[in-house]
Amino acid sequence: MSNVYDAAYDMEKAIRNSSEFTDLKNLYDQVNADPGAKGMFDNFRQLQMTLQQKQMTGQEIAPDEMEQAQKTVALVQQHETIAKLMEAEQRLSMVIADLNRIIMKPLEDLYGAPEQ
Repeated sequence: MSNVYDAAYDMEKAIRNSSEFTDLKNLYDQVNADPGAKGMFDNFRQLQMTLQQKQMTGQEIAPDEMEQAQKTVALVQQHETIAKLMEAEQRLSMVIADLNRIIMKPLEDLYGAPEQ
């Protein structure tokens, strides 16, 4: 039986070699090569991380923060390369979510599927 860690490292390599990751990396490189796009994207990521941190610690997100987040999302989505980057990130996230469901299948079979 192969070592599960070896399989995990093989999966990492497969993800890195996938078209989804390659597309994401190419778009990320394009955004980083454009100072205006990079600044806009960095601001978006910082705001996103700040709001996620607040949610994880149970802090309430103020209405003005929510409004700022919505404006920032609208702004970055108007930038063609950043919008494509976000779409590519979503596609890779869907692949990883599918892989997670497959990996968790033995536990689901053992304990039963969670009720929704």
